Amino acid sequence: MPAEPGPAKRRPASGISAEARRRRLIAAAFLLPALVLLGALVVHPIGYSLYRSFFDRSGSTFVGGDNYRELLSDDTIRTALKNTALWVVLAPVTATALGLIFAVLTERVRWGTAFKLLVFMPMAISMLAAGIIFRLVYDHDPDRGVANAVWVGVHDTFAESSAFPKARPGRDSPLADAGGGAFTTRDPVRAGTPVLLPLVGVAPEALPDGTRTAGTAGAEPGKVTGTVWQDFTRGGGGSSNAVDPTEQGFAGMRIEAVKDGKVVDATTARSDGTFTLSGKADGALLRLPAANFREAYSGVEWLGPSLVTPAVIGAYVWMWAGFAMVLIGAGLAAVPRELLEAARVDGANEWQVFRRITVPLLGPVLAVVLVTLVINVMKIFDLVFVIAPGAVQDDANVLALQLYRTSFGTDAHPGLGSAIAVLLLVLVVPVMLVNIRRLRKEGSR
Repeated sequence: MPAEPGPAKRRPASGISAEARRRRLIAAAFLLPALVLLGALVVHPIGYSLYRSFFDRSGSTFVGGDNYRELLSDDTIRTALKNTALWVVLAPVTATALGLIFAVLTERVRWGTAFKLLVFMPMAISMLAAGIIFRLVYDHDPDRGVANAVWVGVHDTFAESSAFPKARPGRDSPLADAGGGAFTTRDPVRAGTPVLLPLVGVAPEALPDGTRTAGTAGAEPGKVTGTVWQDFTRGGGGSSNAVDPTEQGFAGMRIEAVKDGKVVDATTARSDGTFTLSGKADGALLRLPAANFREAYSGVEWLGPSLVTPAVIGAYVWMWAGFAMVLIGAGLAAVPRELLEAARVDGANEWQVFRRITVPLLGPVLAVVLVTLVINVMKIFDLVFVIAPGAVQDDANVLALQLYRTSFGTDAHPGLGSAIAVLLLVLVVPVMLVNIRRLRKEGSR
């Protein structure tokens, strides 16, 4: 006789077997520590910040949306919002564009790997160290700041500054102020009578190379002669408006003879300060033009109120262009070379290949880089705090820095600081959602 069938296995009413339930419990046990940490380090701080943003400075009085209204009325916070928007527009786009250019160009040179290493190296430096480096780079003194040293060098190549920027007539001088930084003799000069043009105010060590002890010009018939010099004797002594033995001539000083507002003759002083003009100068006023006294060009005030934000953005791009280059370079390596070669065979030039094939194929990688940098710059704090001097920190202010200053500064307001933190979260969340949506779309392909 056939064996009687045993009782059928009964499934739980919930439809989940005991084995499946056991596996889920094990998975939950492994996930629990991570969930606890996530709740303690992320969820709870966000929730508490939102709660605290509705209370006053002390945390004892509920003020509703007053802190959020203050975000829109406070000039400092509005400047931070404007600068953050500027960061979001400029920094990621510039870093991504440079990374794309570097990635494409380095594929075509033999030393591309070494170049990539050099460009990526700033990523190994902390934001604090990079801030200190660029605080020195942007120093206004050309002897210390690299940026101004280069800028001043280029400027002086085309418009050399004067060697006598502080020179001026002394007391009872025969020279008078002619306006616009120039000086003229008080009386017309005569041929055959040497002219004395004394000046003061130039440090002896600042005189041009090749300067010699001032000489006394001799009289020459039919010509105007004279001496222009530093009417100052180191250690005291000497006579005013007279050439003394230890005083220095102003080598290279330009002298013009002016009649009826027109320059009729001009010359340059010799190394001992003496000069000679032709007979045309007889009866003219001698003028020392303003070009002799032009202040030395000191460069650009990179960390001034108008340029401090672009200057700090430049430091950020220097650090993160290498990051963009490496990611884009990895994407570029996966681009099918046959597509590029086919386009070239069809007659496309390199720019057309780059614009119509390379860039569209790199679209997903460029989106990853751009979104990552946007999220990163919204939280920028270190570079602004270190590079921007205290006097212009309000002009360079961004939301993350304002959050720190409001919450932990000398006049701390935790309620307003929490409102800024919530605002920053609200601004970052849409970008994160876009990134998550893009990743899901990529994963579903």
